Parts: sequence; C-alpha cells; structure tokens
Amino acid sequence: MEPSSAPENRSYWRWSKRDFFPEKSFESGKSYRAALAETCPRLRDRLLNRSSDSHELLVLPRASEHLMNRCLTWWDLTWLAFGSVVGSGIFVVTGQEARLHAGPAIVLSYAASGFSALLSALCYTEFAVDVPVAGGSFSFLRIELGDFLAFVAAGNILLEALVGAAGLGRSWSSYFASMVKSDPDFFRIRIPGFKPGFDLLDPLAVAVLLITNGIAVSGTRNTSILTWLSSLITTFVIVFIIIIGFVHGKASNLSPFTPFGVAGVFNSAAVVYWSYSGFDMVATMAEETKKPSRDIPIGLVGSMSMITVIYCLMALSLVSMVKYTEIDPDAAYSVAFVQIGMSWAKYLVSICALKGMTTSLLVGSMGQSRYTTQIARSHMIPPFFALVHPKTGTPVNATLLTTLCSSVIALFSSLDVLSSVFSISTLFIFMLMAVALLVRRYYSRESTGRGELARVLICLFVIIGSSAVGAALWHSRILGWIGYTVAAGVWFLGTLAMSLLPKQRAPKVWGVPLVPWLPSLSVATNLFLMGSLGTEAFWRFIICTAVMFVYYFFVAVHATYDVEHQNKGNTQEGKNNDEGVQDATDEEVVVL
Repeated sequence: MEPSSAPENRSYWRWSKRDFFPEKSFESGKSYRAALAETCPRLRDRLLNRSSDSHELLVLPRASEHLMNRCLTWWDLTWLAFGSVVGSGIFVVTGQEARLHAGPAIVLSYAASGFSALLSALCYTEFAVDVPVAGGSFSFLRIELGDFLAFVAAGNILLEALVGAAGLGRSWSSYFASMVKSDPDFFRIRIPGFKPGFDLLDPLAVAVLLITNGIAVSGTRNTSILTWLSSLITTFVIVFIIIIGFVHGKASNLSPFTPFGVAGVFNSAAVVYWSYSGFDMVATMAEETKKPSRDIPIGLVGSMSMITVIYCLMALSLVSMVKYTEIDPDAAYSVAFVQIGMSWAKYLVSICALKGMTTSLLVGSMGQSRYTTQIARSHMIPPFFALVHPKTGTPVNATLLTTLCSSVIALFSSLDVLSSVFSISTLFIFMLMAVALLVRRYYSRESTGRGELARVLICLFVIIGSSAVGAALWHSRILGWIGYTVAAGVWFLGTLAMSLLPKQRAPKVWGVPLVPWLPSLSVATNLFLMGSLGTEAFWRFIICTAVMFVYYFFVAVHATYDVEHQNKGNTQEGKNNDEGVQDATDEEVVVL
C-alpha cells in the first residue's frame, strides 16, 4: 500500500488554514453557520457510524503522506511494554497497600490485578493483529462501536496519558531532588500570589519531558534500543531486590496473611492495578511492527505475563523481609533495606525508580503521539497532526502537540493536583475494548439479522449490567455475599447465553481463547475495579467527557461528516479491499 500521493510537493512544515481545517464546513463563517444548523442530522449520521478494518488500514494512513517505519520486532515490543509498565508504581504503592489495606496478601492483590490486565492485553492483541494501525483503542473502538464512543474513549485516555506524563515529570524532579538534597522542591520556583497547588513552577520536569520526547521523535528504532538497554538495567536491579528479600525473609513475617480480610485484598487490587497501566501504549505501535501476527502476541502477552510474575515476587520479597506493620508506606523498599542493615541498597532503589520513570516517559511519548496521529487522520482533530516526517518516519507534529500540553501541565500543577485527576479512564477503555471484541465476534453488519442482533445486545446488557451491579454492591457493602452471589450468577447466565449464539467472525490470525468467557470476565473485572475508586474519579470523568462533548458537537462531528461524504469513493475502495486485507494477512502467515 502506498500512502496518499500528495497532489503537490509541499514542505512538511506548513501552517496554512487548509492544513488545519480543510473541510468544507470551515471554509468561511457562512459555511460554518450552515454546518451548525445541520448539527442534529449530522450527529445522527455519525453517532453509530462504524469504520472498517480496511478503511483504517488502507485509507486513513494516506492522510499522513508518508509511511511510518516498520522496524519493530517481538523483542522490541517486549521491552517497550516492560519499560512502559514498570515505572515507579511498584515502588510507590506496594508499601502503602501492604501496610494499610492488604498485609502480606498484597501478593494476591498483584496477582488479581495482573490477571485483569492480562485479560485486557489479550483483547488488545487480537485487535492489533487484525488491524495493525497506530490508533490503538481509538481505531479498534471506531470499527466496532462507532465514531462517537471511540472519540470519547480516545479523548479520555489521551488526557490521562498527558496528565500521567506531567505527573511522572514532577515525580522525576522530586526523586532527583531527594537524591541530591533532602527537599523534594529543591529545583522548583515558588511564585507568590499563585493559587496553592499551582505556585511551584517545575522547570526540571519540563526539561525531562522535552528530552524524552525529543529522543522519541528522533526515530522509533533508536527509542526502542534505548528503552531495551534501560529496561535491562532495571531488570538486574529488580532481580537483586527479589533475591535479597528472599535471603533475608522470614516465614513469620507472612502471618497473619490476610489481616484485613478479602475486602482488603480486592480494594488494594484496584490501587495496585495502576502499576500495570501503560501496556496499551504498545498496541499503538502495531503500524511500526514488522510482522504483527507474530510479534504483537509474543511482545504484548509475553511481557504482561512476565511483569505479573515480577510484581508478585517483588511484593512477596518485601513482606517477607519486613513485617507488614513495620513497612514504611512512603519508601517501603528503601527503608526495608535500611532495617536489614543494607543502607547502601536504598540508592539502587532510587536509581531504579528514576530509570523506570524515564523509560515510561519514553514509551508514553511514543504512544501519545500515535494516538494523536490516528485521531487526526480521521479529522476529529486537525489533520496537520497526522503528518509523518519523511526522514524520521515518526509523527513529529503530533509529538510536538503532546509535548507542549504535558509540559504546560507539569510546569504549573503540583503532584497533589495531578493525583486528584487520577482517573477511571483506563479501566473504562479496557472495559469497552472487551465489549468491542464480543461485538466483533458475534456481530457482522453484512450477515447478522435483527433477531440475532437483539439477542447479542441482550447478552451484552446482562453481562455489563450484572458486572456493574456487583461492583456497586461491593463498594457500598449492601446485601453482602448474597448480593455478590446473585450478581455473579446473572453474569454467568448472560455469558453462557452468549456462548450459545453463533459466532459471525473468526480472528484472521491470532485470537483470544475461550470467547466469550475471557472477554466477559474482563468486562466484569474492569467494572469491579472501577467500583473500587472514589467518587472524585467519577466526577472528573464526567466533567472531562462533557468538555469533549462540546468539542465534538461544535468541531469534530462536522469535520468527520465532511470527510466521510467527500471521500465515499475511498470508503468504498476500503470496503472492496476487505478480501485483500485478509489475503495480505494470510501471506504474512505463510512467511512466518
């Protein structure tokens, strides 16, 4: 496939109005007012409009004018996932949750969260193998659940990624300051008169973001090699921590194993789940993978399995080394080494956490820019940000946009403010991905009749509804185990009913096993973890989504409507090439 053939030889760096708003609705004030008058019918047109595999694969990449470089293998993806996921989270939340909520059973919390993350990784993997494009969950949801839900989901996960990058930048600054000085605010500048929480400017955090994003934009292959080397060093330090923990561990420290009961285990699971976040960024690199059908399953599923084992071993080493009542919730591993007489090892922990944050920023920068690129290809944001640089093979404009946004947030916002924005977005997207996979397997717009569609929708409603009710009952502690048992029983019956329906589509190369059971379980676990979060997270989600609605109604719906109706020929071409996409995938399998 060739990228779009530009009608004229234009420089990559261009700033005209048509590069940002080329659609008919934005040609003049008069045309925009006319478009606004048509908002309702256009919204109806776009609300349930679904893309197709071939449209995402063959048509949308033309908006970038140049192809991204296919240079990644399963080895690269494995270490990119490792570098993205294994940041400072394991060092920050393990001690806090072991001391306050789970005790030695923190190991079970990590196992439960890891299982849930692995279920989501399986769903991402099937989509990324079938549709290896840069958009990740945005593209996958756009194909199965439509433009509107895809936009809401992508907007939330992109916002969380930007805020997360800003938070990592501020954490990096605090960690580094604590290593060279005792005051974490040593490198920050206090501005009198600014509101608390925004009165400490952090130029070091901005510098870290600029450097990591600069490396990421220089080339995918270079970033992959650097991430691999950095993650390898992190692995050696983690292995050292695990070995020392077991050597100095005592079985007596593990008793009582569940001092806070089962509730403590699952409440902690919702918190430590964030130590697993970031693997979805790797799915956005499918377009740069040499052999997606082989490399993505090995890289994504393999890395998440490895990370789950590592996290469980690290948690076990901590609670074996120190009695859970004596764990320092703020610096668990560092203080634990001091308690066993190895004060020098605390510097290894700090360096490991610092390196983990750096690699997370590197991979996060790559993922954010690729999300942005695919959203821009669909014209939901200006297509200027879809352009791929001809020399680096990376989306430079998209990277500049995400760098600017995260740097501004990091410069002004304190860690307390950023942590209050800690959101349910990732769990929401993971839940939608599992629903989208069920829709993909059990619904085909060409062959599914109305009666079959109704049965699929009823099963989905039962699965989602029973999972949400179970999560609400757990959070409110109403009805106790009777309520949980009834909710679980209804979920089981809904999943069983769906398993009896005929499947409309088989995966092209690699598929999630035990469908619908594993995707349905992913829906249930993600909703359960969402129910364990506070009301503040839900309010943030509602407010941010409302802001996105405003943008969608006034800009995105008109841009995408124009593009859809101006390019019906391209859309039809994409539909006619479905068999070609299948053939191309089959040829890849033969090569394997």
